[in-house]
Amino acid sequence: MREPVLVIMAAGMGSRYGGLKQIDPVDTVGNKILDFSIYDALRAGFKKAVFIIKKENEALFRECIGDAVSRHMEVEYVFQDIKDVPDGFVIPEERVKPWGTAHAIFSCRNVVDGPFAVINADDYYGVEAFQVLYDFLTTHEDDDKFRYAMVGYLLENTLTENGSVARGCCVTNEDGYLVSITERTKIIKTPEGAAYSEDDGATFTPIDVKTPVSMNMWGFTPSIIPELGKALEEFFANQVEKNPLKAECYLPIEVDTLLKEDRATVQVLSSKDKWFGVTYKEDKPYVTESIQKLKDAGIYPDVLWG
Repeated sequence: MREPVLVIMAAGMGSRYGGLKQIDPVDTVGNKILDFSIYDALRAGFKKAVFIIKKENEALFRECIGDAVSRHMEVEYVFQDIKDVPDGFVIPEERVKPWGTAHAIFSCRNVVDGPFAVINADDYYGVEAFQVLYDFLTTHEDDDKFRYAMVGYLLENTLTENGSVARGCCVTNEDGYLVSITERTKIIKTPEGAAYSEDDGATFTPIDVKTPVSMNMWGFTPSIIPELGKALEEFFANQVEKNPLKAECYLPIEVDTLLKEDRATVQVLSSKDKWFGVTYKEDKPYVTESIQKLKDAGIYPDVLWG
């Protein structure tokens, strides 16, 4: 079995945050959230990281993160290109938004040929999350079905006081496997708990804060790559025409399709660590405080790549 690699989605500019949040330090010595994730991945056993970025951010990304990390593990760069579309399709005029997380992972098709983990660059997942995912990837292979995994978090532990968030809301069975996942792109914290909107905030529907959610921390075999290629062809044929400037092909939706077709299983792995992230600039003080508490507890050194 090939050694699993860590694939990091870092091509989004962070429109709600207002800048390139992936390279914004979260402590006094210049470490970014992503530095902590890679540090945890390295401790868990991962030896290679693949960064999915925009070509125009390459020099800045290398300087701020990649060059330091490359002294400790193998690093490769993949560019998510808006022009990388299936044959026969035309890019809509004025389209600037990337094609979504499914497209981001498909961008790795020429560099990923073994098991791999997927994370967001701007989410803190915790030490245990990387360990349980590495352990899964080194002990599971496809057989009559695709054998995938996901690290799940409780919705209440992933909300922010500062606006709405997008989450993959999960239904699991008693054996700890994913039954379905629904992408909710606008979830807010409410006095009663939480609620989501499907009409851009005109109306909201309550949702249980104990709902398990995906934070885009996945474990895949390479079988997912051609499946995403097929999904993107359908996406361009159907969704882009309806919403040419904003339609996105979401990774959780395509995983859900494979579940509905009974072609894959997704084992939901749990972590006792608390997730946190910087969706909005106003989230940063809480993240900085949380990181310092983890350092004070001895979980991280002050300087990660010293």
